[in-house]
Amino acid sequence: MNALRLAGAVILGKTVTTEFAFMVPGPTTNPFDAGATPGGSSSGSAAAVGAGMVPAALGNQVVGSIIRPAGYCANFAIKPTLGALHGGEGLSLSQLHLGVHAGSLQDMWSVAYEIAQRGGADPGYPGLYGPEEPAPSCRPGTLLVLETEGWAQCDDPTRAGFHGILDQLRNHGTVLLTHQDHPALEHFEKSIDRNTALCRVLCSYEMRWALRNYRDTGLLSEELCHWLEKAEQLTLDDYRQALHRREQIRSDFEALQPLGDALITLASPGPAPPLGYLAESGEPDYAFKTGSPAFNAATSVLGAPAVTVPLMGVRGLPVGVQLIGHPHTDWPLTGHANWLMDHIDPVSI
Repeated sequence: MNALRLAGAVILGKTVTTEFAFMVPGPTTNPFDAGATPGGSSSGSAAAVGAGMVPAALGNQVVGSIIRPAGYCANFAIKPTLGALHGGEGLSLSQLHLGVHAGSLQDMWSVAYEIAQRGGADPGYPGLYGPEEPAPSCRPGTLLVLETEGWAQCDDPTRAGFHGILDQLRNHGTVLLTHQDHPALEHFEKSIDRNTALCRVLCSYEMRWALRNYRDTGLLSEELCHWLEKAEQLTLDDYRQALHRREQIRSDFEALQPLGDALITLASPGPAPPLGYLAESGEPDYAFKTGSPAFNAATSVLGAPAVTVPLMGVRGLPVGVQLIGHPHTDWPLTGHANWLMDHIDPVSI
């Protein structure tokens, strides 16, 4: 906030988040359907931008808390390279990304840039690379199409809409590679198949010390207390194995860099689900009340930049397309997003 005030921004207020940016939602609803979730954890930020209340708002992502809500609320959003923007005070999680929701790519990049210039990066990180203006429109020559663990959760209309986006890209001359086209991409798809579960182990272990204090004072919801009980069962060896797995996945991701300009996938398995709907996580006793992060967990694990582009509608509700870059390609990634907005017609199913 201090960085944005120094840049001349007017701060209107604090938006609603899920409890401790985890599973328990607040009262905010989706601006396109009051009976649907806006996503989480950046529920209020996504809804405020989607409703046109503000041109931009901030959020944090550890698993899927920026990219997915942006898709549900028809926003642009950037989850920058890990550490590119200083996350401020509070919980220090190893996958914590500060990011931006916005009504335009220009506002999205401007907010991120001003934070980077005045607030800097997380300690030990070089910060956000790129000039003040977002990258000019640039057609991606080759895009790698990711299915992730989320593809199995998609309904037929969402899949059809995404294929409609891919067909347009082909017609404009962009080469699309899938896991069927290259062994390195096939290997990578397999390596990220259970990233949501990996994120749970990492976040659960790292959050325990802080949540214990709140539990002891009776300030946690019953639901989060139940989650903490399960987190307490994790051992140091569990955490070390999760860290090792994350490093392996990041190494696999590096092998993809020569294959294309960026990666493309969905921002969520479909439009925003109804309030109270429990999205399965694939693990017993774990479910998500603000939609499944299955399409988002991989980029959080990787620390890679991701941008939501509002290009789809399914059953009258927004669905986002997600562009993913390699670390520190945030700026050129906005150029590819710019090109998609200039040349790809929105698809409504």
